[in-house]
Amino acid sequence: MQPNPYADALGTRDPLDALGETPGRLRAMVEAWTSDQFERSHAPGKWSVRQVLIHLAQTELALGTRARFALSQPAYVAQSFSQDEWLPLDSSVDARTALDVYTTLRRLNAPLFRNLTPDQRDRTFAHPEYGALSVGWVAHQMAGHDLHHLKQIESVNAQP
Repeated sequence: MQPNPYADALGTRDPLDALGETPGRLRAMVEAWTSDQFERSHAPGKWSVRQVLIHLAQTELALGTRARFALSQPAYVAQSFSQDEWLPLDSSVDARTALDVYTTLRRLNAPLFRNLTPDQRDRTFAHPEYGALSVGWVAHQMAGHDLHHLKQIESVNAQP
């Protein structure tokens, strides 16, 4: 199975704990932000925080759906998606709406992952780029992905 590209961000954290905790940490960090603060980026040429929040909402939608298809369809083959092609589709969404969508979808997805049986966690599906993956792998990927972007947003929060 392909290594999780966000394993370093996840480290030794339990992915299920991270899936449950990260949205609240993120919301608490940006709750008092102005619209201008959401347009800042952690580095020149990188996405703004608002764009990162849109990306997190889109990813939550896509990967939660992918896990559900894998759990309910025999021999499921996932479809790839390009984050750079998806982001403009929702570019008019404001940061608070994107954050609300992300956290709402996570409230749906986190219990799904938490309540999987071992057989469900190990259920595999095919991915055109990564080969065979499991539903549990998706949970690990999502948790590490969150923490990767949380670190970027924390660096924006620390900017003067």
